[in-house]
Amino acid sequence: EPTVRTELMEQIPPIAIFLQESRPKFPTAFFEYLMPIVVRYLTDVNNQVRKAGQEALLILLEQDLVAQSDIENKVCPILLDLSAPDSDDEYKVEAVNIICKMASMLSRTTVEHMLLPRFCELCSDGKLFQVRKICAANFGDICNAVGQEATERLLIPKFFELCSDSVWGMRKACAECFMAVSYTTSPEVRRSKLSPLFISLISDTCRWVRQAAFQSLGPFISTFANPSSAGLYIREDGTLSIRPSTQDMNSNSCQPSNNITLMSSSTNAT
Repeated sequence: EPTVRTELMEQIPPIAIFLQESRPKFPTAFFEYLMPIVVRYLTDVNNQVRKAGQEALLILLEQDLVAQSDIENKVCPILLDLSAPDSDDEYKVEAVNIICKMASMLSRTTVEHMLLPRFCELCSDGKLFQVRKICAANFGDICNAVGQEATERLLIPKFFELCSDSVWGMRKACAECFMAVSYTTSPEVRRSKLSPLFISLISDTCRWVRQAAFQSLGPFISTFANPSSAGLYIREDGTLSIRPSTQDMNSNSCQPSNNITLMSSSTNAT
C-alpha cells in the first residue's frame, strides 16, 4: 500500500539519527538497509511515496547523514536517470527540483562534476517549460554552489538564454534571482555582461518582469560595492545584509545589533 510506504519514509530520518548516535552498536545499519530504501523510493510509481522519499533524502543530507560515496554512487545516478531527456515528464520535473534543492548541501566538486552538466541541459529543455522555470528560480543557488569560475564559464550563457525565454515567467524568475547570480561573478562580468542583460529585463515587454527587475535593482547595484567598505554580505539563508560598522555599534550600544536585511536573493516561482 502506498500509504504504508509513505509512512515508512517519514520514519527514516529519525531512525537514521538514532543509528548515527548509536553507531558503535549499529555501525553499518543505515548504509546497508535504510539508504537503499530511500534511493529505491525516489522512483516509486506513487507520487506521494516519491515526495516522501525526496523529503527524507533532503533531511538526511541536511543532517550530514549520507556518506559521500552513497551520494556519488547511489543518489546522483538515480537523479541523472530521472532527469534524462527521454525520462517521464513528471519524474523529470521532480528530479530537477530535488537537484536544485540538494546542490547547496553537497560539496562543490560533487555538484560541478556530477550535477552541473545536467542542470545546464535542463536550462535548455525545449519540451517542458516547468523544468526551465525550476532552473530559473534556483539559478542563484546553483551559482553559489559551484562558485565564480564555473558560473562564468558554464552558467552565465544559460542565464542569458533564460533571460530571453519566450515564457515571461522564466524572465521574471531570472529577474528575482539576479542579485544572487551577480554576487557570484567578477566585477568585469558584472559590468560588461550582466548590466546590459539587466537593462533588457527592466525594459521587458511584460510588466510583471519589469516589476520584478525594478525590485531587484537595488540589490543588483549593491553587488558593485566593495563588501569590505560597504559592509555588505550574503547570509546563509541567501539574503543580502548590512553588517553595522564598529563606530555605529559603539554609538548605539543600547540598540540591538541585528543585521538589516535588504531583500531575498531569490524567490522560488510557483
